Amino acid sequence: MRGEKLVVTVPASSANLGPGFDSIGLAVDRYLTMEVTLAEEWSFTSDSAELEGIPSGKDNLIYIVAETLAKELNKELPACHVHMTTNIPLARGLGSSAAAIIAGIEMTDQITSADMTKEEKMRFASIWEGHPDNVGPCLYGGLIIGAHSIDATSMVHAGVPDIDIVIAVPEQELMTKKARGILPAQLPYKEAIKGSAVSNVLTAAILTGNWELVGDMMVRDVFHHPYRAGLVPGLMDIMQEAKAYGAHGAALSGAGPTVLCIVPKGDGEKVRKKIQLDYPAFDVQIAAPDHKGSQVYYVKLDAGVEIPS
Repeated sequence: MRGEKLVVTVPASSANLGPGFDSIGLAVDRYLTMEVTLAEEWSFTSDSAELEGIPSGKDNLIYIVAETLAKELNKELPACHVHMTTNIPLARGLGSSAAAIIAGIEMTDQITSADMTKEEKMRFASIWEGHPDNVGPCLYGGLIIGAHSIDATSMVHAGVPDIDIVIAVPEQELMTKKARGILPAQLPYKEAIKGSAVSNVLTAAILTGNWELVGDMMVRDVFHHPYRAGLVPGLMDIMQEAKAYGAHGAALSGAGPTVLCIVPKGDGEKVRKKIQLDYPAFDVQIAAPDHKGSQVYYVKLDAGVEIPS
């Protein structure tokens, strides 16, 4: 890597899509990019507003993930300077921490020549995160459906949906720990069956491209929307009015507070304008599914020539 810099780009992700709790995730075209060069000691810098105040040393999440993986692989991790840029809002339910986890894994894989498979990366990331729905899209791109346990991580890559996305991003952050803490420890048996049935139909509708039915299922979640709604003013209103705005449906993105709308291809700007007009406190943006997942390449420091990894 001497005379070169490693470049790692990882997309954002939106998890759950309503009832697909901890199991369904979609890659979104917002990105974390790292430029990595060998150095005398570890340091992290950024000029992105979203990363203001991030740890600059070994207490950075990316380093912690990278070093943990290196030890697991029995590899030596050389010191590096890492410069980061991002347009993924932090603590807004768009997988900023999942992107950092995948970035750390990709960095370790490259600078230690570990030659990990995607399946190995996915397993390590899911163990770290505790579920596959955010890290999976960050790694693979598109839409993933997964299940994770202490014994195994199983995942289906469901391609890249031909849709527009509209995201309504509140100004305030919502930490995942708080959003998790408000959830019940258990659900009544009949309620769990209801939630499972809705989630099954959501999955089947996604796999068959029936986005109208996907939208119907998104608002019938029983796993987290009823409990987190009080943390996100406007969430239930946007969900109930999604079809009137021209979207297929809407749901809390990950743990929130961003609200994600699934929109027919080409209608994103029309839907965005309507929601922005009614919800001026949100930053309403058009987005799209990311197609590629995490990307890695090298650039020569003297010539700026890309070298495929």
